[in-house]
Amino acid sequence: MSLDITKIREDFPILGQTINGHPLGYLDNAATSQKPTVVINAVKDYYEKINANVHRGAHTLSEQATEEYEKTRKKIQRFINANHSDEIIYTSGTTESINLVAASYGRANLQPGDEILITALEHHSNIVPWQLICEQTGAVLKVAPINEKGEVIVEDFKKALNSKTKIAAFSHISNALGTINPVKEMTALAHEYNAVVLIDGAQALPFMQVDVQSIGCDFYTGSGHKLFAPTGIGFLYGKAELLNAMPPYKGGGEMINQVSFAKTTYAALPYKFEAGTPNIAGAIGLGHAIDYLMSLGQEAITAYEDDLLAYATAKAEAMPGITIIGTANNKASILSMVLDGIHAHDVGTILDHQGIAVRTGHHCAMPVMKFFKVAATVRASFVFYNTKEEIDALFVGLKKVQEMFGRG
Repeated sequence: MSLDITKIREDFPILGQTINGHPLGYLDNAATSQKPTVVINAVKDYYEKINANVHRGAHTLSEQATEEYEKTRKKIQRFINANHSDEIIYTSGTTESINLVAASYGRANLQPGDEILITALEHHSNIVPWQLICEQTGAVLKVAPINEKGEVIVEDFKKALNSKTKIAAFSHISNALGTINPVKEMTALAHEYNAVVLIDGAQALPFMQVDVQSIGCDFYTGSGHKLFAPTGIGFLYGKAELLNAMPPYKGGGEMINQVSFAKTTYAALPYKFEAGTPNIAGAIGLGHAIDYLMSLGQEAITAYEDDLLAYATAKAEAMPGITIIGTANNKASILSMVLDGIHAHDVGTILDHQGIAVRTGHHCAMPVMKFFKVAATVRASFVFYNTKEEIDALFVGLKKVQEMFGRG
């Protein structure tokens, strides 16, 4: 099935505007995605028609809100092929999901001298929570290296595993470089040492079909705002036996069974980890975003975005004065570049004057930048509503940048 890009672009109202007198070329999708009308309307309809708290009311609005809220949990389950919807915990996004596992599972299970293994590709959200829990438990953080292409060296990852490794945490796709990690292989290697595996799936879910049962991971995280859904909503998938054994992450309403001053008992999954009033509108919006993606077809999305990446990569390779950072053999639609003698922030500012939105900086991946000996990169990231014409405009803009700095 091929994608009708003209029709798809009409589904995203923001794409029709101009920026600084130019058509918007939004190429910052790895930071956050734009939202289709069906998602925007779903959020609007919630507030206009069924706004009520979930699970707590016998009245009609509460029942309707609860039904829509719980529908999304089942949609996420099917979307990632989890075994049961109770294994889906609503969070604010990938960052909170990783912190939940670090604080709950980590604090309960790590001992001094235990090891947590991550990779040198990670986003700060998959580094700092583990550093914090190491400080609290006496565990040790280890880092598997990457090569000059920006790929995890799987043999070195394997060598870093040992009987002390209790947790292995790594990204499915690097947000800074687009590298697609061999997560199924890495999970199997970690499981040989009985390590629990967490995968940061924030960049993978919009790009490719994810099957957590096939991968075999113990935890998988996702962020709605990367997935064409509202901000402030996401999820943690965890195997039920692990989630059941973990203590609550937060205390408050909804996550309880019985409360007394002497003792509190906790609710069953998934509510044990969902204290307080949730982001109901965001969850409903996420459900509609998943429906939208499923209507397009994940295989068609991946194929189209692969084509955009190949097109942009060829243009970058053909243009003097540009170096691509991250040349993994298996990549998602993320292109990170540096322009000789020109700071990335200057590039981004000038491109913005031409209506082109890219991300510049360290992309919350400072160790990756340090490895490649660059302060920052210009990152263009493409999704199914982007076009080759937008990529052409990007490279016309980059040529103008070079000319302005006397590099053309």
